[in-house]
Amino acid sequence: MSYPKIILKQGKEKSILRRHPWVFSGAVYGVSREVEDGEMVEVVDNASKHLGTGFFSDRGSIVVRLLTFGNEIFDANFWQNKLKSAWELRLKLLDLNSTNAFRVIHGEGDGIPGLIIDYYNKNWVIQAHSSGIYLQVEAIAEAIKNTFQEFCETIYCKSSGTLPNTGKDFFLLGSQSETIAKENNIHFQVNWVEGQKTGFFLDQRENRKLLGEFSKNKRVLNTFCYTGGFSIYAMHAGAELVTSVDISQKAVELAEKNMQLNFPDSNHTAVASDVFEFMKEHAKQYDVIVLDPPAFAKNIKNKHTATQAYKRLNIAGIKALAPKGVLFTFSCSQVIDDVLFYNTVAAAAIETGRNIRVLHKLGQGPDHPTNIYHPEGHYLKGLVLFVE
Repeated sequence: MSYPKIILKQGKEKSILRRHPWVFSGAVYGVSREVEDGEMVEVVDNASKHLGTGFFSDRGSIVVRLLTFGNEIFDANFWQNKLKSAWELRLKLLDLNSTNAFRVIHGEGDGIPGLIIDYYNKNWVIQAHSSGIYLQVEAIAEAIKNTFQEFCETIYCKSSGTLPNTGKDFFLLGSQSETIAKENNIHFQVNWVEGQKTGFFLDQRENRKLLGEFSKNKRVLNTFCYTGGFSIYAMHAGAELVTSVDISQKAVELAEKNMQLNFPDSNHTAVASDVFEFMKEHAKQYDVIVLDPPAFAKNIKNKHTATQAYKRLNIAGIKALAPKGVLFTFSCSQVIDDVLFYNTVAAAAIETGRNIRVLHKLGQGPDHPTNIYHPEGHYLKGLVLFVE
């Protein structure tokens, strides 16, 4: 099939030859004909040599997200082959007897820029981050149904939040909106229709498990708790008490519901409150504190403001810890890289004047892989600190 050509300026093909999947507007010399948003295009260099194919976007600075490079072909089997490859990797990473909630497709990390697919106990949630992917959701759903029949009861497209002008949320199979998912034999109620993102934050699985190793007989505070993931792992590990705090009343109700699902007689309190105010009022009462805020920076313009917000949050968290306490602190802002996050937390530590050691550096779980040619896919940063 002949696609419209995106012609690059001389020298701008180098990143694609290194298999980076993004073409920026500044790299484009011209187009062979008018192109519509979401249309498949061929990318060629200044000498008209084929480099790859991908979806065109007329929004933002990334004009093409590449699906194929060189001689690779986008054909009728593309979605099925990519899904099979991604699923096989997850089977190597996870035990489906103890965990039935995980990410199947992680955008560029699985070779499909703009596509997220999360799996919750035979329920699939598709999230499109580009018009090209959104136009393919029915083909993607067909590939899921044909390839994973025994693991597929519901397929839901949830793209209104990621494509606010054109994306819609709708069922492609079934009508179920929630399930009880299992993660390391801990149960969570997940609602992909009403919940944030695709319904649950799957990227923290390994970090939640690590928290358990520090929680036995400890007083644990989980801030920005959402559905209470860290809280329940702490209680599972034998915490003395757990407090879950979120500004959202709905979030703390979800956290309490999930705690009741697993530990109905636990010493757990869920509080709807401003995190900063709560930590100020409960200084040095907790042995372990989790700081897992939403992204403070959605784009590069907000980078400085976000850095200051992370600094203030970590100052508050460190001050709230009891002596010899442990702080789990995170940033999911993609524009805040590892070095900047580390330096920001270090700056916060200096202001508190407490002796602090780094025990672990953390990231997203292995079912959220980073393409080695696309380091931007590494977005979740975390530190575990011992605070004297």
